[in-house]
Amino acid sequence: MRDLYRRLALSPNADDAALREALARCPNSALRRDAEATLSIPAHRERFDVLHATVSDVGQLRARLGLVHGAHWQGDVANDFSPPPDSVRSRHDALFARLDEAVTLYNRWQRLRGPWLLIAIAVLAAGVGLVLGLALGLRLPAP
Repeated sequence: MRDLYRRLALSPNADDAALREALARCPNSALRRDAEATLSIPAHRERFDVLHATVSDVGQLRARLGLVHGAHWQGDVANDFSPPPDSVRSRHDALFARLDEAVTLYNRWQRLRGPWLLIAIAVLAAGVGLVLGLALGLRLPAP
């Protein structure tokens, strides 16, 4: 199936005037005939739009999963709905990036945990000592 909208440089929600203009510009007679038969008739266009959306979603899913056509299919009309995998980040790559970020943060925390723990204990001890000192100082009678 060919992506008639892409081949005619049209948006799927283009109006009839834009469609007629694109058909007039189209140098390929077979493509022009197919587009006229499919997109010019409202009932045919509705069915094509539903199928177009479904096949586009499948193409996006394949690209995100990193599934590509074999070398003998590259550049063929069968690739109308298959974006190149380089243009869409695969879920595997996204997961790997998130995992790498988590490991980096964990390692940074492990490296800094010792000094910060000592500082926190020292501040806590100083605070407790200050509070106890003030409490004892307020209870002692003046000489």
